[in-house]
Amino acid sequence: MNIKFRLILMNFMQFFIWGSWLITIGAYWFQNKGWSGAQFGAIFSTMGISAIFMPTITGIIVDKFINAEKLYGIMHILGALVLFSIPLVTNPTTFFWVILLNMIFYMPTLSLSITVAYSALKTDGKDVVKDYPPIRIWGTIGFIAALWAVSLTHNETSANQFYIASAVALILGIYSFTLPKCPPLLTMVDNKSIVNLLGLNAFALFKTPKFAIFFAFSMLLGAALQLTNAYGDTFIHDFKNVPAYQGLIAVKYPAIIMSISQVSETLFILAIPFFLRKFGIKYVMLFSMLAWVLRFGLFAFSDPADGLWMIVMSCIVYGMAFDFFNISGSLFIETQTTPEIRGSAQGLFMMMVNGFGAFFGSLISGLIIQSFFTYADQSKNWHGIWLSFAGYALVIAIIFPFVFRYRHNAALVRAIQHA
Repeated sequence: MNIKFRLILMNFMQFFIWGSWLITIGAYWFQNKGWSGAQFGAIFSTMGISAIFMPTITGIIVDKFINAEKLYGIMHILGALVLFSIPLVTNPTTFFWVILLNMIFYMPTLSLSITVAYSALKTDGKDVVKDYPPIRIWGTIGFIAALWAVSLTHNETSANQFYIASAVALILGIYSFTLPKCPPLLTMVDNKSIVNLLGLNAFALFKTPKFAIFFAFSMLLGAALQLTNAYGDTFIHDFKNVPAYQGLIAVKYPAIIMSISQVSETLFILAIPFFLRKFGIKYVMLFSMLAWVLRFGLFAFSDPADGLWMIVMSCIVYGMAFDFFNISGSLFIETQTTPEIRGSAQGLFMMMVNGFGAFFGSLISGLIIQSFFTYADQSKNWHGIWLSFAGYALVIAIIFPFVFRYRHNAALVRAIQHA
């Protein structure tokens, strides 16, 4: 079995696990359990809380103490056990802690999968800029497959979504031990400082202005990603309460409509090598920010009837918004850091995007929505919500090119294949 196929299988299962429940957990929470909306906001904050520290900790561990593919497998096996126990939970407080435990095991695997893939491709003499995006596509396909499987089997409100995720997580955990070896590299460095001994070298990146600014905008864009994860599916579900929209395909199968976002990802992932070489990392990131403006702006004026085309267009734009920052960001880390701290640096990137970004995005957006966009009957002013999100993304896009001082170096991007 060649290395590309093995990594494709890894990525497919990695995101199938997440897709099995991430978008549909709101339907399970509200329609199956009937728990409150205020408490639900805390559930989505678990991603941010766990990603603040876990990817960084596991990045340090794989840089210094244990093979990345082994830790990757251990985390998925432990996550499988937690996912299997979720349907047994009978109150929202316990549900929060169980989901948090699950995310403690799952969130680090996002950066660990990148570390394993980059290491395996380089060891095999491949070009990560050229060869990784087509492999990563299969992660998105896995997410789509999970959404469709859960939706078409009518498990959007069922506990079965967690059993499905648990089974795949267990399989991936076992499979991970067969992946190419990705040993620690920091132990090879002859440096006995306290920082080195503790594996904290990557934190020194914050002293460099380009990295400090990069990580700051990673956090801000992470908040935008959290907004769309938390409220996209719920936004469409709310139309079920309007008689004129009942029975429409988008309202009956919102998860399938939202999966267009992941279909779009597959196309934009393929375009990343071209855009990186043509425009450079800085402008690819800027394109992502402008795409977030469109993503939210189109939602603001859409509905499942005459405005369905805007929902679809918003989902298509999502592919650029998500991929162009996340993948170009990971490649920025790969090209700008030394091999012995790349695992830790990828963990820092994940911490800023899915940690602080997700946490503050959940917390602040929840407060803003409750204070300014929720009516007395608890229904929501979605038009105002999405416009405020669009304005947030626009401000980020305007500021970014003036403060992120990074010059495009096409030769450096091409040189990754020889690193």
